[in-house]
Parts: sequence; C-alpha cells; structure tokens
Amino acid sequence: MATLLLRNALVLATMDGEEIPGGGLLARDGVVESVGRTENPPDTAADAGDPQAVRVRDTFADTHHHLYQTLTRAVPGAQDSSLFEWLQTLYPVWARMTPEHVHAATAVGLAELALTGCTTAFDHQYLWPNGSRIDDQVAGASEVGIRF
Repeated sequence: MATLLLRNALVLATMDGEEIPGGGLLARDGVVESVGRTENPPDTAADAGDPQAVRVRDTFADTHHHLYQTLTRAVPGAQDSSLFEWLQTLYPVWARMTPEHVHAATAVGLAELALTGCTTAFDHQYLWPNGSRIDDQVAGASEVGIRF
C-alpha cells in the first residue's frame, strides 16, 4: 500500500469548511484516510515532510467550466464532430435555453463535480438566452452546496 502523510500544515482546509492550523492528512493508495491534527502519525506512512508554507486541501477546485453544456452532452448531431460542427449543432439548442434550463444544468453539473471531490467551481457561461441570468446559476449552486 502506498501512503502519503502531510503533517504540520500551516492550515488544512476540509470539505466541510473547517480549517485546521497545524493539521495533517494521511492518504493510502490515493484515498484520503484521515484528516486532522497529526501529533501521532502512523509509522508505516511515507512522510512528505512538514509543509509549513503551503495550504493543504483535501478537495478539488474546477476553475473553468461551461455548466449550461451539461444538458447537451448527448445530442446525437454533436457527438464525434469537429469543433465547428459541434458549435453549429448546439448553438441553436443553447439559444432556446430558459432560466430553468440554466438552473438545472448548473445544479446537475455541480452535483457531478461534487461527487468527484470538487468543492469549488467557477463557470464561464457566455450565453444568457431568454432572460436567463447569473442568479439562475447561483440558485442551482446553492442547492448543491459547493463554493461557486
């Protein structure tokens, strides 16, 4: 079993928003096994040292997404096409999206991200058809509960 131990971090931030000064993290085979203070680390862990100058997070951040596209992933005419063909197929679909679609796409996309350990996301929506607004995204994000 491969292990990784980080200890005495300046701050360890957890998925539930807790910040642990001097915290640590133990991962075994790529899975976080324990998070908290690490005064008594296991002897079998490969020690990664004391990351005094870094922030350790047990989560992921998605810094570039297009959440409204979540609802159009499986459009047959767009699959296996070039970028230009894909855009030609989907722009008319996106032009018909409503505020409810934007809300649902945001909630579904963020829920999928949350299932992978992502707790922070930034979206790059550039189409706001039919009265949709960023408020529709914020409402969808608040239902999922990740930082947005």
